[in-house]
Amino acid sequence: MTNRESGSPRRIGLWGVASIGIGGMVVGGIFAVLGLSVQIAGGGAPVAFLVAGLVALLTARSYALLSTSFPSRGGTVTFVNRAFGPGLFSGRINVLLWLSYIVMLALYSQAFGSYAASFLPDAQHDLGKHAFLTAAVVLIAVLNIAGASTVARAERYVVAIKLTILLLFVVVGMFSVSSNRLEPSQWSPPLSLVAGGMIVFLAYEGFELTANAAEDVCDPGRTLTQAYYIP
Repeated sequence: MTNRESGSPRRIGLWGVASIGIGGMVVGGIFAVLGLSVQIAGGGAPVAFLVAGLVALLTARSYALLSTSFPSRGGTVTFVNRAFGPGLFSGRINVLLWLSYIVMLALYSQAFGSYAASFLPDAQHDLGKHAFLTAAVVLIAVLNIAGASTVARAERYVVAIKLTILLLFVVVGMFSVSSNRLEPSQWSPPLSLVAGGMIVFLAYEGFELTANAAEDVCDPGRTLTQAYYIP
């Protein structure tokens, strides 16, 4: 009897796969793009976030349908191959996708190394930065080798820490909100509002990570559909 049939505990449940998606979204990228989006949209930043949310909702619907129809660890790669066939065009698209993963990993590990090293004495800053950077890459590689279920369990704790930090920012920030800055007169032009929303949407890479875990999910037809809408 297979793991899927026996309901093995190694299968990923709803909150495990949802944590993978949220963990992919609440990363260094979202902290970097928020400020840029507000700078572009001005006082209309809430509208920009609404635009990003609507695009994300459509994307979640598309990924939910594709993942339940073709549950595979290939995720987006599988979808491209299904749509265009395993030819040269699909190969180029998939190579670009993998290159984007490498770039994102490099950016996030670089940011982690720099932030972590800031707590060290100046004399140890450069060495500490490279040590933390390397440790982050190695840890991520080990988790992925261990399997999707291990990633899901680890992601629950990581996501809890991230959301706690974000909640702290929200609570503290509420006391410094100025309603005057949100008035329509402070909004940027409509095109800039849309551009600000698209900048925010860049942080929604968690959809792809959720798709990659589809093959390891319990009852993918129901679980994946719910998991895509939770973030």
